[in-house]
Amino acid sequence: MRMEMPSNTPIVLLRETEGERYLPIWVGAVEATAIAYAQQGVVPPRPLTHDLMRDLLEALGARVSQVRITALEDGVFYAVIAFEGGLEVQARPSDAIALALRGEIPIVGAEAVLDEAGIEIPDESEPVEEDQVEKFREFLDQVTPEDFGEPGSS
Repeated sequence: MRMEMPSNTPIVLLRETEGERYLPIWVGAVEATAIAYAQQGVVPPRPLTHDLMRDLLEALGARVSQVRITALEDGVFYAVIAFEGGLEVQARPSDAIALALRGEIPIVGAEAVLDEAGIEIPDESEPVEEDQVEKFREFLDQVTPEDFGEPGSS
C-alpha cells in the first residue's frame, strides 16, 4: 500500500515476481484499510467484510486457487476470483486482493495488463518516506464508515 501524493489516494502496488514492473491499482479508502489490516496481521474483534467472505468460503468448502487482475478498460481494472474446479467470479481488484491476503492466495496479473499499465520503479531499496506512512496511519486512525456516505449510494 502506498499513498499517491498530493491527492492522498491509496494505491496498491503489485510487484512482478520475476521482473522490475509494478502494477499500480488505485483503491478506495475502505478497501485500502482492509488490505492494510491484512498486510499488518490486524485481527478486528468482529469480522470485516473480507473476513466474512473468507469465513463463508471456508464454511462452504470452496477453495480459491488464485485471484487474477484480468483487464484494464478505460482506466478501470477488472479481476476474477478463481476457484478450484474452474469456477470464476468477477470482482473488483481491491476486494479480490483483500480476500487473497487473508487466505495467502496467489495474486496474478495478466501479462497484457502488466504491459499496458505496469511501471518500473528503479530502486526498491529506497525507504518509503516517513511522512507518507504517518499520513496514512493518521487517516486510518480517523476514518469512520460515515465518511463514505450511505450504503448503496456509490
